[in-house]
Amino acid sequence: MGSAARRGRAAPAARACVLLLLLFCSLLKTCEPKAANAFKPNILLIMADDLGIGDLGCYGNETLRTPNIDQLAEEGVRLTQHLAAAPLCTPSRAAFLTGRHSFRSGMEASNGYRALQWNAGSGGLPENETTFARILQQRGYATGLIGKGHQGVNCAARADHCHHPLKHGFDYFYGMPFTLTNDCDPGRPPEVDAGLRAQLWVYTQCLALGILTVAAGKTCGLISVSRRAVTGMAGLVFLFFICWYSSFGFVRRWNCILMRNHDVTEQPMVLENTASLMLKEAISYIERHKHGPFLLFLSLLHVHIPLVTTAAFLGKSQHGLYGDNVEEMDWLVGKILNAIEDNGLKNSTFTYFTSDHGGHLEARDGHSQLGGWNGIYKGGKGMGGWEGGIRVPGIFHWPGVLPAGRVIDEPTSLMDVFPTVVQLAGGEVPQDRVIDGHSLVPLLQGTETRSAHEFLFHYCGQHLHAARWHQKNSGSVWKIHYMTPQFHPEGAGACYGRGICPCSGEGVTHHKPPLLFDLSRDPSEARPLTPDSEPLYHAVMARVGAAVSEHRQTLRPVPQQFSMSNIVWKPWLQPCCGNFPFCSCREDGDGSPR
Repeated sequence: MGSAARRGRAAPAARACVLLLLLFCSLLKTCEPKAANAFKPNILLIMADDLGIGDLGCYGNETLRTPNIDQLAEEGVRLTQHLAAAPLCTPSRAAFLTGRHSFRSGMEASNGYRALQWNAGSGGLPENETTFARILQQRGYATGLIGKGHQGVNCAARADHCHHPLKHGFDYFYGMPFTLTNDCDPGRPPEVDAGLRAQLWVYTQCLALGILTVAAGKTCGLISVSRRAVTGMAGLVFLFFICWYSSFGFVRRWNCILMRNHDVTEQPMVLENTASLMLKEAISYIERHKHGPFLLFLSLLHVHIPLVTTAAFLGKSQHGLYGDNVEEMDWLVGKILNAIEDNGLKNSTFTYFTSDHGGHLEARDGHSQLGGWNGIYKGGKGMGGWEGGIRVPGIFHWPGVLPAGRVIDEPTSLMDVFPTVVQLAGGEVPQDRVIDGHSLVPLLQGTETRSAHEFLFHYCGQHLHAARWHQKNSGSVWKIHYMTPQFHPEGAGACYGRGICPCSGEGVTHHKPPLLFDLSRDPSEARPLTPDSEPLYHAVMARVGAAVSEHRQTLRPVPQQFSMSNIVWKPWLQPCCGNFPFCSCREDGDGSPR
């Protein structure tokens, strides 16, 4: 028999075998193809800074104009119970990048410090942590971070950049390695370590007064002390002053800088130009990588104080400088979305918008509010338990893939973005560590109706303040508070006497028994339940208590990135453009330093 005849008979048999194999695999669900592997979308992640969930029209605001973000929600999926893993910038962003609670990487408070304080500190996101950017980079994505970093820079030397975005999977970085603070604006009062700075100034004044008293006593013959001793003591006081003022006196120069990749391009940064520079960089990045796939994490400086707003938006909102800044932020988001559409990428781009935590209630200038509005939710930035500190916008957009106008009222987390984008890129979530997030793809597409989170744990620093139980086969979302901050003045809803609420110590109330709320009936957490008012009170307390005990079994000791030795300013780690300590440079129109 000829070979051609044999091949003719074999072909139908082979096709039949393949069909049987595919049928068998489909029944076993072992060969089901992954949609994410069939097409890798571009991924655009936009994170606002300190934005309150109540500041957006799509979340109920009727007096601030946010048409671009509202349209994104109208054309996409909006989450109503989206939660930050921490109520402050550095730990929240660490959890977002890694899909893990920030304390698992040591990026949480170990003492009084709850966020990184200096570009020249040695703390930051450890190199052994895996970010979604690193996994997507390995999957062939171009990966860019434009805007705020706040995850540290160096470890042991000025150029080691061990915490830098380029060491964590991003192949391009332009922006601020630290965060905006009032110190970045010469017209604002100091903010970074303001309490310690004030104490050091008092100590300096007391020491100087002591030296002057001794000198006066010697001059009047009341004290027998040598001139050399007086001069030596005066020198020591002056040295003490120089030691602390050399860092605190130049906060703007040391912290308020811009970098492109490993190079400092502007020091100190000119706040009025920052928004236009960020916008230009983001649009340029999209145009350079429009043939994709790309990941762009646009980490906005808006709406963190000092609320730098361009002249075109000043005085245009109904809510003063903060409202102006929110409306400018929405305009920036609109420009980025226009760039996506103008480059023909709208249908191939998975877009996400959120905030790193709730609005900063204590941010005030006299009687003017400089922080956000958290809607009906109690509390704000810095509070790890109350909803206002952790409930944030969550908007997803991907035309043709995600249903338009869908609203999901299921507990989700910023940590879920990690496994979500990893799945979309066809990657695998690390199996060698605890990942606290769950992919949102089934929930967003509607193939699942319930969140993968049965329990969520809400920390303030390293302290568990609250826990949430999304009870199966029930519409109830139970929330237990083990400790809450003491508002000042009492009943005010925030810690106006402190600037931000503490996580522990005398400013916190430990509740015994804990407070219990059903968020499905009382989202404002206004009416604590009791055994008399809630028949399931004891059962809920016991079930959540067991979940907390199980959760604590996953905790492991790790090096603390916010320890005093890591937090303090170290001159040999200071990023510098030019010759240290006279660091200074400005960007030309083409973005290069001069």
